[in-house]
Amino acid sequence: MDFHTERGLDREEGPSQTPEEEPRRVSGGSSTTEFTYTDPVQSFVDTVRDLVTRPADFFSGIARRGDFVNPLIFALICVVVTAVIGGFLGILGAIVGIGDRGVGAAIGGLVGSVLLTPIFYAIGLFIGAGILHLLVALIIKPAATGYEATFRALSYSAVGQLVGWIPFLGPLIAAVAGVVLSIIGVREVHNTTTGKAALVVLIPAAIVILIALIIAFLIGAALFFTLQQ
Repeated sequence: MDFHTERGLDREEGPSQTPEEEPRRVSGGSSTTEFTYTDPVQSFVDTVRDLVTRPADFFSGIARRGDFVNPLIFALICVVVTAVIGGFLGILGAIVGIGDRGVGAAIGGLVGSVLLTPIFYAIGLFIGAGILHLLVALIIKPAATGYEATFRALSYSAVGQLVGWIPFLGPLIAAVAGVVLSIIGVREVHNTTTGKAALVVLIPAAIVILIALIIAFLIGAALFFTLQQ
């Protein structure tokens, strides 16, 4: 994976360009071939390939505004693919007797996952992009890019979800890939340094982890005192 760090850590931030000084780039006019629902198969393959092999170039070339739909669909395809593969693996496991779920429950889990995952992921994507862009406004203060640029970067970073179905290591790999790609994406679409982009992405992640640890501690403490009585 090409991080192109010389474009981030070693890049000096010059005077910000105004929207009038920077050419408006929209889907169809960007220098990167992005996913489009009018050519779903080939554009999906091309987008995945570019995100894996040259992420910095991909994010630097995408449109900053003009299209929420295609990046959102790309992200939802990634999570649905993982949900479908994971669901079928669950059904196969139930058939061969792995785990304690029956085949009927595994099929129900597959259907529920396929129906609910894209809904919750889309909601989380819009909210997550809003949180990230708030930090972008506070830390980076871009003059020529807005919320949509952050949303697009976060949406394409969902490509890591394609390996989330792999047992045991899949979710961890997907999470790490998502964080790394989000940092690269925020850096490129907002023309900032790797350090500032990392702060934008890692601060919410750290808060989520801290909250999860606090909840786990409180649950553990409650169980401990309950068993002591």
